[in-house]
Amino acid sequence: MVLQDNEKKGSRQAMKEDIITKILDRNNLNEAYKNVKANKGASGIDDLSIEETAEYIRQNKATIVWQLYNRKYQPQPVRRVEIPKPNGGIRKLGIPIVLDRIIQQAMVQVLAPMFEPYFSEYSYGFRPKRSCQQAIIKALEYMNDGYEWIVDIDLEKFFDNVPHDRLLRLVSDVVKDGNVVSLVNKFLKAGVMIKGNYEETTIGTPQGGPLSPLLSNIMLNLLDKELEARNLHFTRYADDTIILVKSEKAANRIMTSITKFIENKLKLKVNITKTKVCTPWNLKYLGFGFCKMKKWECIPHKESKKKFQRALKRLTNRSKNMSLDRRIEQLNWTIRGWVNYFRIGKMKKFLERTDEHLRARIRVIIWKQWKTPKTQIKNLVKCGLSLNNARGLAYCRRGYTFVAHSQILQTAISKERLQKPNNNLKRRGLVLALDYYLA
Repeated sequence: MVLQDNEKKGSRQAMKEDIITKILDRNNLNEAYKNVKANKGASGIDDLSIEETAEYIRQNKATIVWQLYNRKYQPQPVRRVEIPKPNGGIRKLGIPIVLDRIIQQAMVQVLAPMFEPYFSEYSYGFRPKRSCQQAIIKALEYMNDGYEWIVDIDLEKFFDNVPHDRLLRLVSDVVKDGNVVSLVNKFLKAGVMIKGNYEETTIGTPQGGPLSPLLSNIMLNLLDKELEARNLHFTRYADDTIILVKSEKAANRIMTSITKFIENKLKLKVNITKTKVCTPWNLKYLGFGFCKMKKWECIPHKESKKKFQRALKRLTNRSKNMSLDRRIEQLNWTIRGWVNYFRIGKMKKFLERTDEHLRARIRVIIWKQWKTPKTQIKNLVKCGLSLNNARGLAYCRRGYTFVAHSQILQTAISKERLQKPNNNLKRRGLVLALDYYLA
């Protein structure tokens, strides 16, 4: 019996050393550093940049590793950053110092594969080879199979309300390593600095660190398993969950029972005012809306479209002091990112209208940069216009909007000319959203 106990103890010790050794392996730490550097995050409360932190690690690596092995390492409080939400309210982010982010990232690289086999097939957030788009495509499959009533579950401030004791039990069920579980606990309870004042964190897992997404999936995996046990059709991305059923009556019944499960079993809060039963027509999920043509299709939600248009408007403000090359570069980043995210949706007409408006605003910027009638005439002639047409537009007393939409300026500063790079000036060509979408 004593031998068996010693064997079990030795087995547990081997497992413990294996996990902590993998986390603190040189290659794993180097990969974690590269990933944190690539994310280009802000500094934490110590104001150290990624490069300054790298130098600190080089000088103190042995001490840091010893502290992590012996449960002596103490994470620093996170820096509170508040981001306004589009629909009102604020999203609270917690920015750890760079060193803590590197350690968290090293932990995630080892722990995530350990938890991956336990996660649901219908969970798409913060997992390898999974994306928002896959969640949308799965939801469309359900809708087109006749599941046209949706329970849209909204968890109230999920990341701020996660119970630590329950979460740590879930972590320790898989991670049989006291050092690692203790380190997770320390990151959860590291506290937060708000305007120079320290506040304890007795609940919640602050958004902003690499560990937070994994912990959210671990916590909400209980919800996934409950939905699977009930044979319900659902998709989840982080804390955004929808359940799809065939009748309004079933949807209302499920909303009531799942709300009780979340609040009684998971000890999380459901936002009653935002949790609702709806049809796909009234659903906003991960920035997408839905419409029915021959079958259900996804489109960018109207709020997502407005947000995109506001971003383009901000970048094409003619009072903004910025070179045309830099402006086009930022426009291209914005356009590519937005179109890539919503590419699976139907949006041809919207992008066509958006491109027309964007070209008009850029023509105004160029026209204003030419300043004087003399320069305007000179450049219009260079663009292939006759001298009379150039003079007519240059001495026109109408406003910028009229000039931008005039046939003369549209011919001079054509769509093709805006798209064509100028190699002599090292100027990038404008990426037009519709062309990029159809490419």
